[in-house]
Amino acid sequence: MAIKKVGVLGCGLMGSGIAEVCAKAGYETVVREVNDQLLSKGMERIKGSLGRAVEKGRLDAGERDKVLARLHGTTAFEPLADCDLVMEAIVENLEEKRATFAALDKVLKAGAMLASNTSSLTLTQLAAGTSRPDRFVGLHFFNPVPVMKLVEVVRTLVTSDATVADATAFVKSLGKEPIACKDNSGFIVNRLLVPYLLDAIRALEEGVGSVEDIDKGMQLGCGYPMGPFTLLDFVGLDTTYYIANIMFEEYREKRFAPPALLKQMVQAGRLGKKSGRGFYEYAKK
Repeated sequence: MAIKKVGVLGCGLMGSGIAEVCAKAGYETVVREVNDQLLSKGMERIKGSLGRAVEKGRLDAGERDKVLARLHGTTAFEPLADCDLVMEAIVENLEEKRATFAALDKVLKAGAMLASNTSSLTLTQLAAGTSRPDRFVGLHFFNPVPVMKLVEVVRTLVTSDATVADATAFVKSLGKEPIACKDNSGFIVNRLLVPYLLDAIRALEEGVGSVEDIDKGMQLGCGYPMGPFTLLDFVGLDTTYYIANIMFEEYREKRFAPPALLKQMVQAGRLGKKSGRGFYEYAKK
């Protein structure tokens, strides 16, 4: 299937990044948000990202204008009707995603492909609520989307071979590197990453080392670009807590269970960089 026009559901941090890379790759791109305020905020984020690329010499000003011309915002589902592929990047909530896909499925043309950027939910439960489960696939991008090269391509039991082939080719057309995953909670990366982050918190709880020393140990000892606590603050402790709970519900293994300290920090509002304080303190602008 030739993909010419794509849609993105959600213009938050991930959705705006996905919309940006699609438009930069030459696709006419429609991004949908639930209200004008969130849509405006997301579109400004895209403009800011493209502006910084121009300032750093990575993008020509004329090309930036062409990218912006290919981007269209909406708060309705109807402008997505003639898209060849629509990718969902809304809040990580099963019922919200199901409701959004159900509404989109009513207006989207026959044969179009649906994709979800979920990082922890299994896709079968999302695909089953649509009229095209064979055309449903996971496309899990990583943050920040314009920079990170990896995309996990996730197939369910009923995803067709043609859909996987179309999705993989599309990812490559964005200049990204696809890897194939089966439909399980966390896929490849988060299934390995989340227990690592939770183990770091347990090590802190047990007095194995300080936040700073554990981070430095993993950076200098294993060559990681950042330590687990710096990464936790960047991702958001509330996000990690939510994902860990979903994965624990799926696997029922202790390594996926969120530690008490993580729960307490979320309850205290110490969510990481976005709140000004997590395992580290951040100067508020």
